[in-house]
Amino acid sequence: MKVLTVFILALLWDVLLGEPPTLVHPVVWFGKLAGFIDGRWRRRGPLPDFLAGTLTALIVLAFALVLSLLPLYLPFPMNYALAAYLLKSSFAVRSLHEHVSMTVTADIGKKRKAVSMIVSRETKGLDEPHLNSASIESLAENLNDSVIAPLFYFLLFSLPGALLYRAANTLDAMLGYRNEHYEYFGKFSARFDDLLNFLPARLAVLLYLPLGGDRVLHYYRLARFKINSDKPIAAMSAVLGVWLEKPGVYRFPGREPANSDIERALRIYWLVVAEWLIIVSILLVTGVCPCLNR
Repeated sequence: MKVLTVFILALLWDVLLGEPPTLVHPVVWFGKLAGFIDGRWRRRGPLPDFLAGTLTALIVLAFALVLSLLPLYLPFPMNYALAAYLLKSSFAVRSLHEHVSMTVTADIGKKRKAVSMIVSRETKGLDEPHLNSASIESLAENLNDSVIAPLFYFLLFSLPGALLYRAANTLDAMLGYRNEHYEYFGKFSARFDDLLNFLPARLAVLLYLPLGGDRVLHYYRLARFKINSDKPIAAMSAVLGVWLEKPGVYRFPGREPANSDIERALRIYWLVVAEWLIIVSILLVTGVCPCLNR
């Protein structure tokens, strides 16, 4: 199959149709499979929990790999249709914009509810500036997780790379918490996701450079709080000139984020997405990556 054709079909699906129905969404399947095993494993101690969590992750990753290889065994045009569908399920350009745009409201109650849908932190006690910050942070972090990283691994390893990344990211979102229940069971998932995001998170910062120049590099040097997730957030903070803060975890300097800054962040989002899609398209057309010629 021609990977450029698959990419174009997947991108058209995303722009025109958005997310696939929940019932047939591969990412939902990854989550349900991980949740099914997690719910049936009684915690037994550090080593057994780590081994069980690692096995859970490997089962989900193996399932993702099998799904990604299915198009190879189908005739034309079913192979292209399934490959495009699976690739589209690994990234989410349109839906990310839609979810974040819902937080642009003067109604604090509606804003709090909308923000709670896109962040894992508790939003009940957050004031308006911190709700605005949380929305922008989510946009910046998910720009990496939901757009840049899956297509980065698509460039390197074609469809299996994109789908395996999405499975790993889903595992981290479900199991990668540092609490008593998941400290050991989710450790492999968390560390594997850290490994996969190391390069894409820094690539994301480079994509912000044309928009913020040296200021982006300065904020990048301030991002020493997390391994990966704070890097794209630092870059967004630099370009917007507003402070972004997760209390007790990180804070980047700037003026107080207003409602209008979420709208500005969405415009920046589309500029960075456009940069990345152009780069991906050029690499696919030229066949620079060896794996794309297979």
